[in-house]
Amino acid sequence: MMKLPHPHISFFCLSIFNLGDSNSDTGGLAAAFTPPNSPYGETYFHMPAGRFSDGRLIIDFIAQSFDLPYISAYLNSLGTNFSHGANFATASSTIRLPTRIIPGGGFSPFYLDVQLQQFSQFKNRSQIIRNGGGIFASLMPRDEYFSKALYTFDIGQNDLGAGFFGNMSVEEVHESIPDIINKFSANVKNIYNLGARSFWIHNTGPIGCLPYILANFPSAKDFAGCAKPYNKVAKNFNLKLKEAVVQLRKDFPSAAFTYVDVYSVKYSLFRNPKRYGFELPTVACCGYGDNEYNYSGTAECGQLATVNGTQFIVGSCDRPSVRVNWDGIHYTEAAAKFVFDRISTGAFSDPRIPLKMACRRALID
Repeated sequence: MMKLPHPHISFFCLSIFNLGDSNSDTGGLAAAFTPPNSPYGETYFHMPAGRFSDGRLIIDFIAQSFDLPYISAYLNSLGTNFSHGANFATASSTIRLPTRIIPGGGFSPFYLDVQLQQFSQFKNRSQIIRNGGGIFASLMPRDEYFSKALYTFDIGQNDLGAGFFGNMSVEEVHESIPDIINKFSANVKNIYNLGARSFWIHNTGPIGCLPYILANFPSAKDFAGCAKPYNKVAKNFNLKLKEAVVQLRKDFPSAAFTYVDVYSVKYSLFRNPKRYGFELPTVACCGYGDNEYNYSGTAECGQLATVNGTQFIVGSCDRPSVRVNWDGIHYTEAAAKFVFDRISTGAFSDPRIPLKMACRRALID
């Protein structure tokens, strides 16, 4: 049983190490391959900043909440500062080894196993550099920052998408979930063995509400206009993920595992957009498509498209600040801020712990 913390104990996270996919990629895939073009980044950075959004992501707001700088992508070698953490997430990453990888189409080669290996190397090599002194020493985290860091995870959406776009039936994707979750748990156990003690684990969002699913897989809709069978898969994934987190707590009682229900918060944007000041939640802000979702895989945000012999750059909508979906797959900065504001309170966490206490230690009777 977890005891209430002593009022004088500090739970401030000294650093953040993130593993995940495009929901939290701050420049990893952009450094390794082709970066996203304008209008990506237009809202906050006023230029492409390696993020698959018009601005900041949930992970950026998490870092800000601890008065930490934005977390640099591990793969980015230019102008990076790892003194308060590193981001190993890359867009299109999966938990399991993907069958098709970029640049030959498909998914990121930096799937979760590789991200774990990168973290292991980073931990060792960063301390060699820091202890050796020199101009780069101050850009590396202190040794104690690893045990006092928050380890954040936001990954799994692409494993489900890989099944859907790999011609698996919805039922077959359901059946793949236990193996996906087992591999996730194995990686968490490995990162625990490398010294991680505080975990903040996001579940996956309502994939059936995203234009890239709605445009490609016509199916029964719910009252929010989302694809019911595909959201059911996401809910099943989240159920198994939560069960895995419960088991991880039993396996590692000295660690703190926080399971965060981002699905419910994101879904509220599709269910009641007007209530929260949003509009057209299932329509891509930056996209072009001959459908009600403004999405086409052949005319994506920021890319050159040709329609009726005319070439143009696919641009954004007039008011991203009131839109939920950015490019058919990812969320706008406004939506990310909405989600952060709600999950940071602890109201959607298990246990109901606010973000500011995420770097606690589990105190056991």
